[in-house]
Amino acid sequence: MIAAPVHIVDERLMLDPMGALFWPAEGLLAVSDLHLEKGSSFARRGMLLPPWDTHATLDRLTLLLRRWSPRVVVALGDSFHDAQGSTRLPATELNRLNAMTMAHRFIWVQGNHDPAPPSGIGGEWMESFLAGPIVFRHQAMAAPAAGEVVGHHHPKACVRARAGMVSRPCFMTDERRLMMPAFGAYTGGLDVRDPAIVRLFPRGGRAFLLGQDRLFSFAIGRGRAVGAR
Repeated sequence: MIAAPVHIVDERLMLDPMGALFWPAEGLLAVSDLHLEKGSSFARRGMLLPPWDTHATLDRLTLLLRRWSPRVVVALGDSFHDAQGSTRLPATELNRLNAMTMAHRFIWVQGNHDPAPPSGIGGEWMESFLAGPIVFRHQAMAAPAAGEVVGHHHPKACVRARAGMVSRPCFMTDERRLMMPAFGAYTGGLDVRDPAIVRLFPRGGRAFLLGQDRLFSFAIGRGRAVGAR
């Protein structure tokens, strides 16, 4: 596993190929858009999906906690797919999640899918979380006063491979803002060239495509890829 370093307002952050961020100076791990219990939410509306999304997502989060041993964990909103998602957690997954919140300072940031604190789960709930010169929130602000780490848009990018075009989740970043990929097992994505994302990076930036054990970096200029490495 090879993490990629980036700098936001002169702070060195590490991008994990699993779709998480680690800030060594703060001992902070951030993930976004877990959408836990999306499968059970769809099932209530008659759209059946395999009910293993929460288990798979927490398995991946457990690996990250072991890898980075953070002091603080920030979940950047839409941690649950709907306002009642936390009440539908199977007992085994509820116990796993509560064990995580007991072992680390756990920050739940408000999202549009989960505007209220999760029920029966430890940790702190807040609209945004400020650490040093960087604010962690769910949706980006038009002109943030400090550095900003956000989620919400589920960014993805396409690259040309030997077998054709490959689409994967990605980070998108410039010198002041970092947009996180969705971490949940049942989450789709929005192309980084979509106007909803492009307008947040008017001077362009870089996309970091998630690979199996490394990231692939591409320059993004005014909505189109202009290079790769």
